[in-house]
Amino acid sequence: MPDFESRITEEEYKYTTDTLDVMQINVGRLCNLSCKHCHMEAGPDRTEVMSREVMEACLAVCREQNVGTIDITGGAPEMNPHFEWLVSEAVKICSHVIVRTNLVILKEKKYRHLPEFYADHKVEIVCSLPYYRAKEMDRVRGDGAFSAAIEVIQELNALGYGRDPRLVLNMVYNPAGAFFPPVQSAMEKEYKAKLGADFGIVFNRLFTLTNNPMGRFEAFLKRSGNLESYMKKLSDAFNAGTLPGLMCRFQVSVGYDGKLYDCDFNQAADLPMMSGETIYDMLGRPYTRRKLCLANHCYGCTAGQGSSCGGATEG
Repeated sequence: MPDFESRITEEEYKYTTDTLDVMQINVGRLCNLSCKHCHMEAGPDRTEVMSREVMEACLAVCREQNVGTIDITGGAPEMNPHFEWLVSEAVKICSHVIVRTNLVILKEKKYRHLPEFYADHKVEIVCSLPYYRAKEMDRVRGDGAFSAAIEVIQELNALGYGRDPRLVLNMVYNPAGAFFPPVQSAMEKEYKAKLGADFGIVFNRLFTLTNNPMGRFEAFLKRSGNLESYMKKLSDAFNAGTLPGLMCRFQVSVGYDGKLYDCDFNQAADLPMMSGETIYDMLGRPYTRRKLCLANHCYGCTAGQGSSCGGATEG
């Protein structure tokens, strides 16, 4: 398998763009679920939780750089004790705030108020729904996860999500095994048809993500003897047309401790930005383009139609 960086023939794509468009803030790896495909290996036993001090630095940089999107993720970001404060402050300085949720967390008593909180703050919700049937989703997330998620989506719909243009509800699909997701546009139509017919659910967009070979998914590939063949499949499917839209080129990913990464996958792989900077190093300084830290897991974002936190990237 060729080294990933050698596949990029245009030097431009080894660097970020000149502006910082997105700050993705991973507020910790604590989660109520232990999903089988989780590249972060998040779960109830994880103790990594972002402090309010780090959050304040993130917001200050977003304000200084006029960042267009603040993308809040985890783990289950709702479990961070400063989560609601972060959202409330983020919407004051950024017109586009995303919260990534597993939905199931919102059925727990402590978090039942959050759907209305989201609607009041007009945050975009990106919810992970591994499949539109219970059997397939519960296999990944545990018994009862699908029915809980469906109930929460129906509640979000009742609040206006997926219907009101100010309340955007997007979904994420990950394959359950060592194969690529279907074409995003086709899968979106299938999800909308099935969820609409079976549960009366509406939503805006479906994002298809290729599983990157790391975390629990990498462990599964090793156990099943599929790691080498899966990596070859990713490499063979390399598509140069995905390079302009790679998420690492226009964003920065902030870890719970303030360390900076080019993307969420590099964060999972513990590959910090080449400069070794933290969020505090960005304060009060002009943003400059940087060389990306590339590795062979980057094939996961460039295979086929491409994959990023915003779905397919080609075109």
